[in-house]
Amino acid sequence: MSLLEQSVGRTALTLPGATRVFHDHNIDFCCGGRISLREAAERAGLAPDALVAELEALPAGASDELDWQSASNDVLIDHLLTRYHDVHRQQLPELVRMARRVEQVHGERDTCPNGLADLLTTIHQEMESHMQKEEQILFPMLRRGMGAQARGPIAVMRHEHDDHGEHLAQLLALTDDITPPKGACTTWRALYTGLHEFRNDLMQHIHLENNLLFERAG
Repeated sequence: MSLLEQSVGRTALTLPGATRVFHDHNIDFCCGGRISLREAAERAGLAPDALVAELEALPAGASDELDWQSASNDVLIDHLLTRYHDVHRQQLPELVRMARRVEQVHGERDTCPNGLADLLTTIHQEMESHMQKEEQILFPMLRRGMGAQARGPIAVMRHEHDDHGEHLAQLLALTDDITPPKGACTTWRALYTGLHEFRNDLMQHIHLENNLLFERAG
């Protein structure tokens, strides 16, 4: 199969550094991981051949991510819990706090992301509910090798991942693609640095679940 016909999710899993290229072009490799590279390029307004050339030019070892395809479900789930679930629980309350501060102090500025704190609060609440369902129901099933019986919960988790993706799109729209305006204060800049980190982490988190863990169970 040519690279153009390979899915975005498969490419993100197998080609070190591909996720950086996808981030640069706002190509969704987590919730949108099942479409082909050709379709993803066209949706992003890119020439498909140009995208492939950029991916093929990546140096070997361009990623510091381990090859999770060779990891057992237990090892992968442990990684998801410590690297993403625990980290999101640290990130989100602080992001909400900083967003509220920025809106309180700079709310009259045209560039202020008014509504961001409420959006982040919604994300925090929905992600906490989502992660608890994974921790209490789905992950224990997958650890016990009950992939076939887990199809229903997996379908629910995929749907909720799509909701998370829509929230990320709203976040980008509110923040000018997470770009602080000229003259932004220290808190504002720190908020946007944290938003970048959270967005990248959440996309990688969903990618490993949708395109690897859930596909194994199918």
